[in-house]
Amino acid sequence: MLYLNDCALLCALGDERGTIARRLLDDAEGGLAVSDACSPGRPLPLGRVDAALPAVDHLPMVLRSRNNQLALAALAQIRPAVDAAIARYGADRVGVVVGTSTSGVAATEAALAARARTGALPDGFHYGQQEMGSPAALLARELDVGGPAYVHSSACSSSAKALASAARLIRMGLCDAVVTGGVDTLCGFTVAGFSALESVSAARCNPLSAARNGINLGEGAALFLMSREPAAVALCGWGESSDGHHMSAPDPAGAGARLAMREALRRAGIEPGDVDYINLHGTATVQNDAMESHAVADLFGTGVAVSSTKPFTGHTLGAAGAVEAAFCWLAMQDDNPAGKLPPHLWDGAQDPALPALNVVRPGTRLGRPLRWALSNSFAFGGSNATLVFGRTD
Repeated sequence: MLYLNDCALLCALGDERGTIARRLLDDAEGGLAVSDACSPGRPLPLGRVDAALPAVDHLPMVLRSRNNQLALAALAQIRPAVDAAIARYGADRVGVVVGTSTSGVAATEAALAARARTGALPDGFHYGQQEMGSPAALLARELDVGGPAYVHSSACSSSAKALASAARLIRMGLCDAVVTGGVDTLCGFTVAGFSALESVSAARCNPLSAARNGINLGEGAALFLMSREPAAVALCGWGESSDGHHMSAPDPAGAGARLAMREALRRAGIEPGDVDYINLHGTATVQNDAMESHAVADLFGTGVAVSSTKPFTGHTLGAAGAVEAAFCWLAMQDDNPAGKLPPHLWDGAQDPALPALNVVRPGTRLGRPLRWALSNSFAFGGSNATLVFGRTD
């Protein structure tokens, strides 16, 4: 069994777990704020992390980026548990596997803007700040560990795939513990890219609604310490597939999504009817929601509780799989004995072309602890990942 011994989380809902859990499970209070910080002259709802972040002055120039500041802030939340694992297993037996899709691209944007003004790149810029491998290199350096350290960058499935990879490292005997998760930060590049695809909503995103018209973008970081040391929540199953259907559109038939979900259930050793809650990828684009809702209904029926949490945080892209895994982890802790579930924030306008899924209303409780949760992450290029979490008592 592979356990998630500790969890760190920063997102638009807050910079510590207690605040985030309250806003998510009790208040149903989204964290989006309208800003044109990433789209000058075009205000958009963004899920920004509004917190003081650690300094990076002690780092080599190549590792200095806001993305790595978020990673450091997350690491600080679980540092005692990670240090204890290093002491127990040895530095060479602890690995780092994280996901990102932006890394330090924002640093490059700022540097290019400075060059346009002054004719030269600023002294504080290093091209390597935008390398995708940077967050893993940073975390391995900070922890002084010698196990495998690498990054998944497969767009919106990145950090879900990172958790699956971390599990494989432990199962193969290459690591005894892994720091795993994801981190992504807002930048103009991603906002412009999704805007070019006409996929960005000017209002709060509206998953599953007949009126849905696109995503909101966000940023966040979530890290876990994974090991075989027993804990309340385990990563029990994972499934991955690749559609290869289109560069940015999902396979409308959802074959790859169903394959990933079935494989995750098979690996966890459970049946569809055992699942208490599904965290949908739920981007609020026309095509994703249609594909996913049909795939979920085909496999689970329409009775299982489902929600998309992206109206709370925005789509955190490469960090989304880990952030939403953290939401499942929070809901499975001992301090949630009534089984409060992350609600689905939308206008309630059911799309008649979609199955009528059992969306979680604010205040919904299972009346018992959440036992099994499944989380979907579906990315550009048809990169699909599904995770299954189990409460271990």
